Amino acid sequence: MMLGLAGTAGAQDRPQTQPMPRPTAMTAAVAAAGAPMIETPVALQTTAAAPAIARADDPGVGPVTGFPIPRYVSIKATVANARRGPSRSHRIDWVFQRRGMPVMVVAEHGHWRRVVDRDGAGGWIHYTLLSGERTAIVEVDRLPLYQRPDRAALVRAEAELGVIGSLRECRADWCEMEVGGFRGWVEARALWGVDPGESFD
Repeated sequence: MMLGLAGTAGAQDRPQTQPMPRPTAMTAAVAAAGAPMIETPVALQTTAAAPAIARADDPGVGPVTGFPIPRYVSIKATVANARRGPSRSHRIDWVFQRRGMPVMVVAEHGHWRRVVDRDGAGGWIHYTLLSGERTAIVEVDRLPLYQRPDRAALVRAEAELGVIGSLRECRADWCEMEVGGFRGWVEARALWGVDPGESFD
């Protein structure tokens, strides 16, 4: 069985851009830019002054939640505004319109999380619009969902390029993924939303 975008969505939801490098490359780019960064809200900035920058003591841990930085989460809302800075007074730079979309949290400030998608787009999003549920985007066409984490196992279904599925668990190079009501094991290297060698359940 061939599973279309998001299991049920139509072709109009297919991403229009090519996938960016694996998360390790994106993480390096974020680190090179000085992230995690916390931008001072506009209301606290003085005129003609550059935004103040603050850093967490440990760049690998979020200063608010104590969770790892960077880390993957997913968009919980149908529409989620990504802003220039961590407050509603900042301009909206990007709008996520796909529930379940995996994003990477690269900074924290109060109730706000700075996120980027696989193409590097994003901004500051209120934490209530995000979910800890792990999802991933299929980056190859006709990705097999195997009955077991083994290429010799029975193929239950195939997922198209751009499909978003829920991740149930990952073991080294394999993840159990649910797409359109079908569940199976897929190779982690074919997904965006999980780090190479990452394990969780």
